[in-house]
Amino acid sequence: MKNTNLEKLNSAQAQTKRFGITMISPTVLVLLVMTAYPLIFTVYYSFTNYNLLKVLKNPAKFIGLKNYIDLLSNTYFRQAILNTVKFTILAVIFEMLIGFLMALLVNSLKRGQKVMRTLLLLPYLLPTVTVALSWRMMLSPNYGIVNQVLEALNLPVYNWFSDIKTAFGMLLLIDIWQSAPFVFLLLYAALQSVPQSQYEAARIDGAGALQTLFYVTIPNIKNSLALCALMRTIDSFRLFDKVNLLTGGGPANSTATITQYIYNFGIKALDFGFGSAGALVMTLLVLFLSSFYIKRAMG
Repeated sequence: MKNTNLEKLNSAQAQTKRFGITMISPTVLVLLVMTAYPLIFTVYYSFTNYNLLKVLKNPAKFIGLKNYIDLLSNTYFRQAILNTVKFTILAVIFEMLIGFLMALLVNSLKRGQKVMRTLLLLPYLLPTVTVALSWRMMLSPNYGIVNQVLEALNLPVYNWFSDIKTAFGMLLLIDIWQSAPFVFLLLYAALQSVPQSQYEAARIDGAGALQTLFYVTIPNIKNSLALCALMRTIDSFRLFDKVNLLTGGGPANSTATITQYIYNFGIKALDFGFGSAGALVMTLLVLFLSSFYIKRAMG
């Protein structure tokens, strides 16, 4: 009798397992087609001279590491790497700090949390193109409201996106303005899960605001902080649309990014071999920067 029941249980577990595999198979197949297949061919093309304009007359040939050597020896690409890394580090630091402060502020409110959440999330909900064009209008050297205010105050005005002193800073400011609310949303949700009993215990022990922050709040949301930093690192490293719309990589390559370089010299030129090598270099850099957050989250 026991053996019969055991066989029925094993049969039911096997059927459940087969059902689960059957249900997820379409999703796995789509993921393989949409991710694994392009990745394999990107790696393959990065070692060839594949060019869509020339491939019909001259089939792609294996050229080894030539694309990677050309990339790393290119001054423009090295500048794009430095700009991208610098932008990512600064953007993540300021977005995390501002988003965290916003989350603490809203979480501490006794009234009006819903209204504040809605208002603070508005910049993040706007399309990136809309944000970029709006800021371009406000910072226009001819009719922008920012320069008009500066002129009225007898302060110096700038061509914000064409001046090497201000272009990079403006891109950073716009990205922080749009993306800090995303950090706020994730951290605000994390703060909701912090046990109130720990705050009460801290107050009973006589802990001050800073002590409560560092010994109660931050330890409880450290995984959310790491995840948020990881997501912002990946997204910031892929910066393209704002650069393409506002500066085009100028002036003097001071705002050029890796994605824009790949677009200009790979996609637009239809040199997919060269572009694939650039994409893989960017992926490796993202993995390197992300590894710090992943280790922190897993630890």
